[in-house]
Amino acid sequence: MESSDAELDLQRSVQAVLRELSAQAPALQSNQGMWRWSLHKKVERDPGKSPVLVRILLRELEKAESEDLRHIIIPLLHTLMYVLTKATGITEELYQRTYAFCTRLLTLPTPYCTVALDCAIRLKTETAVPGTLYQRMVIAEQNLTNELYPYQERVFLFVDPELVSASVCSALLLEIEAAQVTPEACMRHVVSHALQAALGEACHAGALHRKLQASSRRVLEHYFHAVVAAVEQIASEASPSRAGHLERLEEIYCSLLGPAATRGRCSGDPLQDRPPNIPLPSPYITFHLWTDQEQLWKELVLFLRPRSQLRLSADLEALDLQGLGPDRDLARVSMLSTDSGIERDLPVGVDEFPAPGSPETERAGLQRKGGIKKRMWPPDFLIPSSWDGPLGLHRKTGRPSGDGELLPGVSRLHTARVLVLGDDRMLGRLAQAYHRLRKRETQKFCLTPRLSLQLYYIPVLAPEVTAEPLASRQPELGELAAFLGRADPWYESTVNTLCPAIHKLAQMPPCLDTSRTVDPFILDVITYYVRMGTQPIYFQIYTVKMFSDLSRDPTEDIFLTELKVKIQDSKIPKEGFSPRRRGVTEGPGAELSMCYQKALLSHRPREVTVNLRATGLVLKAIPASETEVSGFPHCPPIAAPVMDHTCLNVSVTEVVKSSNLAGKSFSTVTNTFRTSNIQIQSQEQKLLTLSLDKDSRRTFRDVVRFEVGPCPEPRSRAQKSKTSWLSLQGQKEMEMAKAKPKSLLMPINTFSGIVQ
Repeated sequence: MESSDAELDLQRSVQAVLRELSAQAPALQSNQGMWRWSLHKKVERDPGKSPVLVRILLRELEKAESEDLRHIIIPLLHTLMYVLTKATGITEELYQRTYAFCTRLLTLPTPYCTVALDCAIRLKTETAVPGTLYQRMVIAEQNLTNELYPYQERVFLFVDPELVSASVCSALLLEIEAAQVTPEACMRHVVSHALQAALGEACHAGALHRKLQASSRRVLEHYFHAVVAAVEQIASEASPSRAGHLERLEEIYCSLLGPAATRGRCSGDPLQDRPPNIPLPSPYITFHLWTDQEQLWKELVLFLRPRSQLRLSADLEALDLQGLGPDRDLARVSMLSTDSGIERDLPVGVDEFPAPGSPETERAGLQRKGGIKKRMWPPDFLIPSSWDGPLGLHRKTGRPSGDGELLPGVSRLHTARVLVLGDDRMLGRLAQAYHRLRKRETQKFCLTPRLSLQLYYIPVLAPEVTAEPLASRQPELGELAAFLGRADPWYESTVNTLCPAIHKLAQMPPCLDTSRTVDPFILDVITYYVRMGTQPIYFQIYTVKMFSDLSRDPTEDIFLTELKVKIQDSKIPKEGFSPRRRGVTEGPGAELSMCYQKALLSHRPREVTVNLRATGLVLKAIPASETEVSGFPHCPPIAAPVMDHTCLNVSVTEVVKSSNLAGKSFSTVTNTFRTSNIQIQSQEQKLLTLSLDKDSRRTFRDVVRFEVGPCPEPRSRAQKSKTSWLSLQGQKEMEMAKAKPKSLLMPINTFSGIVQ
């Protein structure tokens, strides 16, 4: 009777999550995000309910597959994988059913097949070696030292103190600090979870828990490394044996408990020895107030090397990748040939390279090596296409997402999960930091080979003010969050609903009673997001060149979401400018000359030049939910997909002159169009004011002309010299490469990517 009541309770919670995804009722919107959290908390408080919840979720997934309800597949699959990661006592039959379901999803389009493949890879190892996912997650997130699994992760939480209130920052910092656990506690959790997952009911959980609590750190480290070695050695085999894994962990279990291990199997009372709760500790999170432009880069460098081993310098000599200098090692050395060129005529050992700086190195400059041997470097060695590794579905089992060897012999053992809180202005600062990181890497290739960078975003907007209508201000600062919510419904339900909860937390008095057990809702949602949000959405970064004087070099900057242009009241000096055309009537705004390329479905370049009088214009990189494109009266409308976020949506407030019996009058009309490149210049003696990413701190005044286009990928000197060499070999290939430069995209992780 008790088990049926528990199953009905879990079934009602799962149905509440499904109704939240399917309906838009106000009653459900008020509790968005709480249903999933409460569902996981029920299982966390009573681990024995985990197999029941797994069966319920599997049943709902199979029902969604048969009825083609795709919008609930990814949320339910993430929920199921999160339960399987923390649970013990899951039967092999449930693992096999989940794995078979994921393999069937591989026939669906992205993002379903991408998420399913990632889950299937992890499930294959977890089925053969239960407890592997939990163990690897804790070791990586808590930075526990182990040679067999050396991966490390860290969550960097960045908040701009000028955009987020001090009360919110203090509340988040207190909640993060309260959830941190000691390394000894993490090692106890790993040992206990691995033994219970492998032995099941044969494990005397209570006695094991008491023994681990009473063990010293030296004994605890011994059994921790023994368990990790047993799990990783079996998991690394081509065909891992579950029986062999069980045998090795039984030896560790008997060695740990001694004679009590045998007595526990025979006389253990399941009512008195209820399995204790084994929590999954929150990841190690560092809280940062973003006050320095180079702060992100410095924190990533310190993550790779501790403060005691790293001397921060401008050229970053301390991170020279053990002598792997790209410009030095990739340079080809010409050598004088003195042999026949036939490999069999060469003496033994001629291909062995002498040590750097030795006398043999000096003499080797006039000797012939054994033919030309091509060194197989990756094509994106000098400037990688993305921080999270090459695009693709397949990755090596057991490594964090996006890891691998970008350089021979240099593995990506570190994963930095950068989480920013704020509005669109904060994302503009993140785009600037990301661009500087990529540009710095072209000069010194140091972080990319060893670090996998993952970017996350949680919107935190200003609290609602009852005296003022909110619709006119707040949506303007949360456009990118709204786009992510439309693209990924699970992001909308889980992440976009955190903002009110964060403000409520900031208003609550701090709890100084450490004996009370408090469930940190906000931290739990942040943890769920950084763990399960593995599918990025890429956003185009745009560069803007601003001319205050046409005879001088422009000022360059970038933006991610918006560029707003206003007409200044002050006029520019007459020197160096042509006088205003005769016959042009003075009116509001300024005469502008615009040259842009139409965004066509065929992607064929077509330039349009327009002269008009306008009072201002806005260039938005994030499309609205229902974008309507009108175009100018003398230009046909431009066709482009509504969800296309790789082109600019330009809105121009045009001044229209009309004549009537009362005289001449002026009215305004808004024209919109899409483009990827645009050039605008003031034709009168009026200057322009540009505001980037809605940030008043990034305002540029006295601008005469500006040019906007996709920001190109930063390029190194070696790449430019290689380009020059290629131009001598094939001018045609160079022209094609020059016509289509690679654009810089910034990824933001979500749960599923863009769901069409």
